[in-house]
Amino acid sequence: MKRIGASQPARSMSVQGPRDDIGYGYRPRAAFACDPAATRGRFYAEPESPTRTPFQRDRDRIIHSTAFRRLKHKTQVFFAHEADHYRTRLTHSIEVAQIARALARALRLDEDLAEAVALVHDFGHTPFGHTGEDALHAKMAAYGGFDHNAQALRVVTKLERRYAEFDGLNLSWETLEGLVKHNGPLVGPEGAGLKGPLPQSIRDFDALYPLDLASYASLEAQVAAIADDIAYDAHDIDDGLRSGLLTLEMLEGPAFTAELLAIVRERYPALDPIRTGHELMRRQITMMVEDVIGEAQDRLAALDPASPEAVRAAPRAIAAFSDTMRDREKELKAFLYANLYRHPDVMAVRARAERIVADLFDVYFDDPETMPEGWRGILTRAGDAVKARHVADFLAGMTDTYALKEHRRLFDHTPDIG
Repeated sequence: MKRIGASQPARSMSVQGPRDDIGYGYRPRAAFACDPAATRGRFYAEPESPTRTPFQRDRDRIIHSTAFRRLKHKTQVFFAHEADHYRTRLTHSIEVAQIARALARALRLDEDLAEAVALVHDFGHTPFGHTGEDALHAKMAAYGGFDHNAQALRVVTKLERRYAEFDGLNLSWETLEGLVKHNGPLVGPEGAGLKGPLPQSIRDFDALYPLDLASYASLEAQVAAIADDIAYDAHDIDDGLRSGLLTLEMLEGPAFTAELLAIVRERYPALDPIRTGHELMRRQITMMVEDVIGEAQDRLAALDPASPEAVRAAPRAIAAFSDTMRDREKELKAFLYANLYRHPDVMAVRARAERIVADLFDVYFDDPETMPEGWRGILTRAGDAVKARHVADFLAGMTDTYALKEHRRLFDHTPDIG
């Protein structure tokens, strides 16, 4: 299978389709937006689609993947089996994609690329949310650690096995770049990691297919990243209210939510608490989205980028909050950490979930024969580092429900996380 290098663009698709009255995603966009007709291609060369742009195909492959379906049973903040209406990684990803598309449309970007990055950004998350990631990172400390962004790259380039001619999803360069760098550059001018050691799996893949790790990602990836912040800031409050760990009275503390609550109560003085919470959330999302659009327009006007490359070479991100909103969002996050994410009830459940992940890692590492047949065969003669990474791949792919099922199969007692 021929590989397309990062510096070798795929053959551009024609704007003209079989029929001129049907749109194929090649609509007008800003000069600084990513143009699917100018994609840098895929790791493995493939024939182009006559009806979809490369970024549309990426989006579709992501949605049809096994990893995407698993997100429906992976924890966001509250374990999904505790109640039907708590967010999961799947519903969160859909909400992020909706906000990302809204931002992309306002800024005249490629909406399909923004949506693809938003939908794939959580593929590397473990069962039990960040709790599972922390536990797995501790177990992998001697073998390079565990990072959910690096794991997502492993999923889409290696672990998904759906296609006859390659492993992974063979996503376009721009989607892979967005997945890896949506939070900003990963290395400095000398190649050193900016946020600690660069995960080896990212370094290894970059050696084969350079992702320009020292630059910012496309503006499409940037709007997907800030859409993630907007979504979980609002929806974690919604889930916190639903759980009873947060109250409307507590939300009078942070300046942002206090202001929004005052607006809602003035307009609807007799509104019940549940609808008051929803009115708060919708206003919060709207104000944050509009703030990002305004700030991005100001930064674009100052930079005047004539191409996606100019966006990548910029000295700072373009999709960002204004100074005022950034301060308010920082205060809100501190409030959520103190009152929700680190609430004693949540922490008690986290401790039990950490034990489940740690127990499973230990038993699989000590005796690979306890793993399912499709996973244990290659470990007969593997060294510890290979074995540990293989176990981490298996564990990271689990849903909450499967992890609990496996723990019950292998241990006499499984902690109750309900």
